[in-house]
Amino acid sequence: MVCADELGPVTPRTFGPAPGWSLDGRRIKAPLEYSRGPDKTWVYGALRVRDGEAVTMTAPSRNSVNYQRFLELVERANPTGDIWVITDNLSSHHSVSTRAWLADHPRIKHAFIPVGACWLNLQEAWWRIFRREALAGQTFADAAEIRQATEHATAALNRRARPWIWGRPPPPPRHRRRRFVYCL
Repeated sequence: MVCADELGPVTPRTFGPAPGWSLDGRRIKAPLEYSRGPDKTWVYGALRVRDGEAVTMTAPSRNSVNYQRFLELVERANPTGDIWVITDNLSSHHSVSTRAWLADHPRIKHAFIPVGACWLNLQEAWWRIFRREALAGQTFADAAEIRQATEHATAALNRRARPWIWGRPPPPPRHRRRRFVYCL
């Protein structure tokens, strides 16, 4: 079982250097030099729930062709047995070309989550950890830097992967719990 989803668009953006202070203690006003590039990057991700391993791929757009390329990566990462892909109802996930591609790859089967219930997909929780590892506080000049950050973060997260369980873990048992009885 694999939970899959797309993250994005992640846009390359740059910030000018932070304004400094003058010798007499006044803040130097600097013009705003923030810019976003015209290109966008989508990050495709799949989390194997059994052991916590993830597969990611970046693409310039979110469409059926890129989704099928991503499914090929998922298939290579899971060489044996059937692969159930838990995903949302995006049009590229059940388009005619994707269904034709799935017919040629009978090992891969889709299970769609209900509309408005994205929290059922464990990939959403993994995205939160991934964003903190790869994207938080970073500025990227182009899509190649986003791809590189994605690869490094995925490798780091896979090194410390462990099985995913939906829901919160049970609270630890309270040792030495005292029980007092008051009598009037």
